Amino acid sequence: MIDKLIEKIEKTGNPSVAGIDTKLDYLPSNTIEKCSTLKDAANAIIDFNAELLENLYKLVPAVKVQVAYYEMYGTEGMRAFEETIAMAKKLGLSVIADVKRNDIGSTAACYSSAYLGRTKVGNKFFTPFESDFMTVNGYLGIDGIEPFLKDCVERDKGIFVLVKTSNPSSGQIQDKLFENGETLYESMGALVEEWGNSSRGKYGYSDVGAVVGATHPMQAERLREKMPHTFFLVPGYGAQGGKADDLKVCFDKHGRGAIVNSSRGIICAYKSEKYRGMSVGAAAAAAAIDMREDICKAIKK
Repeated sequence: MIDKLIEKIEKTGNPSVAGIDTKLDYLPSNTIEKCSTLKDAANAIIDFNAELLENLYKLVPAVKVQVAYYEMYGTEGMRAFEETIAMAKKLGLSVIADVKRNDIGSTAACYSSAYLGRTKVGNKFFTPFESDFMTVNGYLGIDGIEPFLKDCVERDKGIFVLVKTSNPSSGQIQDKLFENGETLYESMGALVEEWGNSSRGKYGYSDVGAVVGATHPMQAERLREKMPHTFFLVPGYGAQGGKADDLKVCFDKHGRGAIVNSSRGIICAYKSEKYRGMSVGAAAAAAAIDMREDICKAIKK
């Protein structure tokens, strides 16, 4: 699966992923005013996302859909989540389900079945929210990771494991030092690199990727050196403060090895002064192009 993502990145010339992390507050005010139920909200979000995707699918290789923005609207929100994934897949986009799931092995297997694997009902099999990748929390250890690895192999899927997250306080725990001088995030990174040993593709990267925040460039640089076969999903660009020059350390000498996420910077671009007067879709497309140029310029440096 990672080879397919890399090839889509190279086809579009764009190592960025659009985060379709949509909540009602992000929609135009005249749309918000018409919503009075959870179903109304979900339908409005679906329409909003459809416009975004129709304007983005030729520009970006992938979308990331953060489930929390849909869960907050209950079952109706999850319907919007499901339809958003289906629309993106139909347009040929790679889909990353940003769900950060995990638990003990048996429960992890259920999570994996929902997004990567299959759920059996009678004589039929279903994947309710079928995605190409999903984000997982690896801090429970290997027994919580094995079910995801199994589905990755059997169904040609991938995962991105939390290693160094983009939030400001991540260092409270992830930067803790062991007696040997290694940090917790470096230890997790070493495990992720190991977990991907058997699933490396033709470009040298495995289907077991890592989440590495753009807001921590020094740590990202260390991880790139220590994880030469691990592909990075890089959040934090734009609204969270990450700059293109900060995140270039996530890429290898060939300009591969990472895909950078922007959510609000793209889906809410129509609200910004820079893209004033543009429609939701046109502004998102313009913002995606600007992001692509910004990142590619930094990588070339």
